[in-house]
Amino acid sequence: MTGMSETTEPEETEVAGVLVTPEEWRAFLERYGELYVKVRADDDELVDLLDDDQLEALDEGERVELWLGEAPAREEALVASEERLGVRFPPSLRGFFLASDGWTHLDGWVDGVHSCGSVVWMRDSEAGGRVTDTYDSIPGNEDDVRLFRRSVEIARGEDFWLLDPTDVGPDGEWAAYEFAPKYGNPTKYAGFSALIRSGYESMAEDDAD
Repeated sequence: MTGMSETTEPEETEVAGVLVTPEEWRAFLERYGELYVKVRADDDELVDLLDDDQLEALDEGERVELWLGEAPAREEALVASEERLGVRFPPSLRGFFLASDGWTHLDGWVDGVHSCGSVVWMRDSEAGGRVTDTYDSIPGNEDDVRLFRRSVEIARGEDFWLLDPTDVGPDGEWAAYEFAPKYGNPTKYAGFSALIRSGYESMAEDDAD
């Protein structure tokens, strides 16, 4: 947490193909949920998520389809969130919300993607504000603090997922960050689509082992 403000940019996050349309997101999230149940969910989660027939099918190595998201956001709710924050969300995030207004059971150390109505500036959330103040009190964290103050928080758990509306790519995507307060050094991704796909790729690699 002290003085190390350079971001990490792992090669594996450079995924091809940005998910933009609700249809693209729906297909991807269905695969994500299927893989999460197969690779990441523990026994207690499986009992909560699956019925008896699905549990039996999973035990037998059969494919189990599961939707871990929410109903699609309405366009007017999405616009209201954008107006509240004074921004227009990047294409991949808009498409995500129009497919699922939030998501649970993500790979990694976040609890889930917020609904569009719960997206907030990191500096204004209780946990985000606390982390920002803590980092601001330690010399050497100036770059991180500036990132926190200008970014929106789209997911939170032990870690944070952030989007920076001041860093926009040619495709309109905002730079995305995965940030673990206890380790520091936010990891940068090309955008929201690349960030969430990195978790899918991690699960796919474990499934292949």
